Amino acid sequence: MSSPAIDVQDLVKVFRRRGTSPTRAVDGLSFTVTGGSIFGLLGPNGAGKTTTLRVLTTLTRPTSGHVRVAGYDVVASPLEVRRQIAVVIQEHAADLLLSVRDNLVSFGRFHGLSGADLRATTGRVMEQFNLAEHADRKVQDLSGGFRRRVQVAKVLMVRTPIVFLDEFSTGMDPILKRMIMAALRDESRAGRTIVLTTQALTEAEELCDDILIMNHGRQVARGDVHALKLLCGGVYDVALTFETLPPGIESAAAALRPIRMRIMGSTLQLALKDDERHVLEVVNQLASHGHVSHVEVSGASLEDVFVELTAGDKLATGGKRLD
Repeated sequence: MSSPAIDVQDLVKVFRRRGTSPTRAVDGLSFTVTGGSIFGLLGPNGAGKTTTLRVLTTLTRPTSGHVRVAGYDVVASPLEVRRQIAVVIQEHAADLLLSVRDNLVSFGRFHGLSGADLRATTGRVMEQFNLAEHADRKVQDLSGGFRRRVQVAKVLMVRTPIVFLDEFSTGMDPILKRMIMAALRDESRAGRTIVLTTQALTEAEELCDDILIMNHGRQVARGDVHALKLLCGGVYDVALTFETLPPGIESAAAALRPIRMRIMGSTLQLALKDDERHVLEVVNQLASHGHVSHVEVSGASLEDVFVELTAGDKLATGGKRLD
């Protein structure tokens, strides 16, 4: 059996700052990532996701534990790890004073591309990411979304076996986001391992073969999307579209104490944890407030699972694994 692309055992990262209590950002985290898979690391803000990625990419030294990436220990062999990875970390922008083209060319040269191969790859990636018309502009003059575009374009220029993406779609329009998601699937099918964090749970639900949800530095749950949804048995997504949103419907829905609720135009969306019969009664009760043109009831989404498992402190310790 081949070794995992990433192997994390009992990872702990403690930040100590003078005058404050130590912060245990990652607290005994263990997991492996299979080569050629798309692995999602999810959690609320402050859960420890980015700190974990910084350890995996050798940007932060672990306090304790053992981490191997592409077979190399991140502490003992950081240079070897860096040769195997490409990284887009949330707070690291592209080289602001270089043009878009020079950002891509310098990154390609750093990873061993040269001559005609470098020129062809740079041209292909600029076309793929709709960057050609901005090729000579300095990155500092671009919007946040375009800067993100340059960052992700870099990692698709090179053939490192492992890619780390922290909130890769920040600032991107839906069309570009879809294109990049398709490109990531192609990269995975070609054998590349992709590790990503995202606050957009629909992205994770569509992309990821395997997901780890963490909170307070620890694992809360682990498995594929289907397995994770099993953790939220009895959770239903309800959507009611009215011809005109009736007055008082928001307070009536809120009184049901839904896991989540949102109103978009004339559509009320909410997630309820209850038995199926009572959910249908609730749907009829809400529908009586106005003229309904469409009703949809479905099982739990990844967002429901995420909210259920990370809300409050009741699951701050321990964790669930489904295979």
